[in-house]
Amino acid sequence: MPEELNIQQSITLSKKRLPIYIIGTGGIVKDAHLPAYKKAGFIVSGIFDLDYNKATTLARQFDIPHVYKSIDEMVQAGGTDCVYDVAVPANKIMEVLQQLPHGAKVLMQKPMGENLQEAKEIVAFTENNNMLAAVNFQLRYAPYINAAHSIIKQNLIGEIFDIEININVFTPWHLWSFLYTAPRVEILYHSIHYIDLIRHFLGNPSGMIAKTFKHPQMQQLSSVRSDIIMDYGTHTRVFIHTNHTHNYGLHNQHAYIKIEGAKGAIKINVGSLMNYPVGVKDAFEYILKSNDGNNQWQQLALQGSWFPDAFIGSMNELMLAATGEKQVPDNGVQDALYTMACVEAAYQSDKISSVALDI
Repeated sequence: MPEELNIQQSITLSKKRLPIYIIGTGGIVKDAHLPAYKKAGFIVSGIFDLDYNKATTLARQFDIPHVYKSIDEMVQAGGTDCVYDVAVPANKIMEVLQQLPHGAKVLMQKPMGENLQEAKEIVAFTENNNMLAAVNFQLRYAPYINAAHSIIKQNLIGEIFDIEININVFTPWHLWSFLYTAPRVEILYHSIHYIDLIRHFLGNPSGMIAKTFKHPQMQQLSSVRSDIIMDYGTHTRVFIHTNHTHNYGLHNQHAYIKIEGAKGAIKINVGSLMNYPVGVKDAFEYILKSNDGNNQWQQLALQGSWFPDAFIGSMNELMLAATGEKQVPDNGVQDALYTMACVEAAYQSDKISSVALDI
């Protein structure tokens, strides 16, 4: 990497810290939330789950001092001078919010409800109850996304003309059993990450074009593959392709984010999605056009990955706002509502019949 380039992968951590109280002990808490908070030096003061024994086991593993038998008991201890990390399925978010105190600070797991109407109700509830609330759209804060954002903000690749996200992997959906009864799966629970990420780079699209698919070997799930176009006009192509059913070994699996601009390009290999949950090594390459025509792809050594490092960023955004270090979190519910609106538009597009041949 040329010495004159300053590509930032890290984030600025909050100087002040509030204690964290976690509601839910699913795999994402064990594998991402808690390792991330430990790495960042955030303090987890308590945990609750309907399965008390499971919560106790996790508390021992991560040295969490208090295991609560109810949310009410947790609220009595935490009050409003803390952050509630709500890691429950989308259809349970409102139920949990209703048990938190007026003025609570809340980071809720994505998606923000199962549809746009639920998302609107969640936003209205948090506003009416003076809650500072954000959504855990953490891909925005992965070290390789921070690096891409740093390059883009410095205008090193110029105006963006093309973003392609292409995922061809085998995902073990059985790890999230609640999805087998969910009316929406692939776009709402997976591609939503990429929709949110593209909004992070380009702002809101004017519309969505999408088709989402079942698979004959995964009939219990409502969808496991999707093709999505986000409409940013006639010059900027944004395309998301996901196939979670490539069950033919690792050899031809791939997962990448490619961003092309007027003056250069970036390609990120998202290793955590391949051979899941073991993963493979991430990779970050970029190319910048030079006046002498000596255009070579450069490798950037990465400092962390999506799991667990990106989860530091989403919690840190709420910490910064909760402690007065910034006005609103970047991932606040008001912003997340637009990501949910994009998801809803994608599902509405999926319902529209294709154009019949006129011959």
